[in-house]
Amino acid sequence: MSSVECAFVLSSENLNESMKYTIIKIIKEERPETIGKLIKFVQQTTAISEKEIINLLNQLETEDKIQLTTKRELASAPVRFSFFSSALASYIALIVVAFATTISVFTIPQDSYPLAYVRNILGVIFVLFLPGYAFIKAFFPAKVPIKTASESLDNIERFVLSIGMSIALAPMVGLILYYTSVGIGLTPMTLSLLALTGILATAALARHYRAKWTTIQRTSDFC
Repeated sequence: MSSVECAFVLSSENLNESMKYTIIKIIKEERPETIGKLIKFVQQTTAISEKEIINLLNQLETEDKIQLTTKRELASAPVRFSFFSSALASYIALIVVAFATTISVFTIPQDSYPLAYVRNILGVIFVLFLPGYAFIKAFFPAKVPIKTASESLDNIERFVLSIGMSIALAPMVGLILYYTSVGIGLTPMTLSLLALTGILATAALARHYRAKWTTIQRTSDFC
């Protein structure tokens, strides 16, 4: 390696270390609450790109100079937070279908055709899909609960697991009701599944937004 090449490598390393020092200094002084805010602060004082900042953050975490609560947010660029998201749309749709099913159960007679078909279709979705879907979203928002070819749940895997989990949850709810004074019936079963679905869906939405607001935790070396 020539002296010019050596000088270039040393210059690049010095620049890299200088950028790392700048990032650490910003974390200590500005105390950004999210990775997105940190990137914005760094870009205000330097001319490096967002991708380069993310690479430097990864290097700093590898060197145990900073600690990030999650790495998932680093993988997405640009890093932005939006209250209106696909998770919120999914939550609203799930709650609407759940309440529409409950209303149809109590207002549409079983022998009232063709409205009875609507009630039956909503009932099948309500019992065999919604509770399991909400459960999977709440407890496994990204990771696969079983070993598969990929680390993230795709739509087909999530659909199949949602049906399987719903088939497991519905009898469990019925069994619990059986050993209570309420007993098993159309009204308690419907309201119980509605409550269960609503609680799990709300937990899934809360977990989604909690992950969005990823905070940056500094190690004791930089407190």
